[in-house]
Amino acid sequence: MRFSLLSLILTTVIMTQMQAQDTNLISIENTINHYFDGMINHNSESIKKAFTETASMKWIENGEYKEVNAIAALTEYLDSNQPSKFVARITSLNVQGDAANVGLEIEYQTFTFVDYMHLLKINNEWMIVSKTYTTIPKEF
Repeated sequence: MRFSLLSLILTTVIMTQMQAQDTNLISIENTINHYFDGMINHNSESIKKAFTETASMKWIENGEYKEVNAIAALTEYLDSNQPSKFVARITSLNVQGDAANVGLEIEYQTFTFVDYMHLLKINNEWMIVSKTYTTIPKEF
């Protein structure tokens, strides 16, 4: 009887953790899909749903470190460019507690953006707090 009770408690704990992990993964995926929707459809409102107001975007340009507010920069980019076709995919996902890191690739015809999104679970909602990226040109 004692063994069965211990097994039941252990099974319950494991199942609860798995359900919480599934919920986190779905919520993270929803946040990333807001980002993808914003980029695909040039929808600034979707970008605002994905990022915190103070989220940063960082990259290296011509050997120089750059950092800006992510929402402001992405909104400006989306508003000043026409939508273009690309293929987007999640390449990696790491979750520990209330922090997550998601690797993305957005492949255009001549180059690929490689994004690393850093998320935190804020008020029970996963939000992107920073984005670092690099651009990989395609060789022909």
